[in-house]
Amino acid sequence: MHLPGLLSACALYVVMISAIVMTMLGNLVVIISIAHFKQLHSPTNFLILSMATTDFLLSCVVMPFSMIRSIESCCCCDIMLCTTSIFHLCFISVDRYYAVCDPLHYVTKITISLVGVFLLISWSIPIFFAFGLVFSELNIIGAEDFVAATDCTGLCVLIFNKLWGVLASFIAFFLPGTVMVGIYIHIFTVARKHARQIGTGSMMKHIGSESKMKASTKTESKATKTLSIVMGVFVLCWLPFFVLTITDPFINFTTPEDLYNIFLWLGYFNSAFNPIIYGMFYPWFHKALRTIVSGMIFHPDSSNLSIFPACA
Repeated sequence: MHLPGLLSACALYVVMISAIVMTMLGNLVVIISIAHFKQLHSPTNFLILSMATTDFLLSCVVMPFSMIRSIESCCCCDIMLCTTSIFHLCFISVDRYYAVCDPLHYVTKITISLVGVFLLISWSIPIFFAFGLVFSELNIIGAEDFVAATDCTGLCVLIFNKLWGVLASFIAFFLPGTVMVGIYIHIFTVARKHARQIGTGSMMKHIGSESKMKASTKTESKATKTLSIVMGVFVLCWLPFFVLTITDPFINFTTPEDLYNIFLWLGYFNSAFNPIIYGMFYPWFHKALRTIVSGMIFHPDSSNLSIFPACA
């Protein structure tokens, strides 16, 4: 390899390894924090925990191999963990809908058992969907010549024909993404309405004192804004890749490999962004991180530590 090519490959390895380490460590902190601290055991956080597990697995079992394939000129597409993430985000939006739009019945409607059903759906459907496509080979009907010409020894290459390029992107991304955006738009509409009602005192008879109502609304509003940012970043990161998945079969798979890899890794970087967003907007994340790094997590009864601000 010539010196310029070697330097370019080294630079790519540095960037991609940094992304992998950030994704792995950041999501590991989220996993440990929510699993360990009892104060964080809530339906919303269990969904966040499962999504962080998805991102952690992505950093362990997908990104390292994709890094080698990208740099050594052999490409691959993995849709399962992305679909798992967007299903989690979709169910989180449902959780936020009840927390903000129907707070009086939230505890009775969003139960731990229901969250278990959400998690089962979020993991099982993407697994059956992704592996069903691979083993049935429905996705390569009509694209056999391109598949045969693709030289990726010992590697499962997920290539979509015209029909499944559209269907897979619609099922895995555009349909749940549209549902999420619609739910969050409705949530923010209702939140603004609640804020106006609080100002006029028209809801005091439902939730008691004004201070309690304002504190509850502020907490739920902040959580909803944070999770909507997570959703928005996810959509922005993965949208180019799924648009490419749809268009590539219609232009006879002529998309430049470098562009494909850029869009794919933009999607992967989303898994590193989530812990950063939590760190920016969740005070409990700061406290949990300090507890883990300082070793206090190994102290007896550390799971019962209070990690929320005193005013929360």
